[in-house]
Amino acid sequence: MMQSADRIPAADRALIALAGLAGALGVVLSAAAAHIAGATSLATAAQFLLFHAPALLSLALLAGSGRAHPVPARIAGFALALGLALFSGDLSVRALLQVPLFPMAAPSGGMILILGWVLVAVAAFWPAKR
Repeated sequence: MMQSADRIPAADRALIALAGLAGALGVVLSAAAAHIAGATSLATAAQFLLFHAPALLSLALLAGSGRAHPVPARIAGFALALGLALFSGDLSVRALLQVPLFPMAAPSGGMILILGWVLVAVAAFWPAKR
């Protein structure tokens, strides 16, 4: 069942917007890493952004279509987005400004990313509303 654009839940719109932002930032950081010698952490941040962007899109679409229960799917999506912001943000700030985002930002982001992926698995087994 297709929803008109004005009927898309705000949480799904937010996840779609975050996916677009992650994809765009991934491309920007990839380009920057190509021009900065030894910027392996910047390239890692870009890769994480680029391969999580489709996951965020997928979770929004699964939640909105009813193919996955919206609660765990959306929580998983926002966990992935937060983890990405912390992990990729810290790697990027360290590479570009030579300072950490804040102490333990990257490991915290990594743990939140892991939690987000576990929540994706939970969403697979949580009965979807039909």
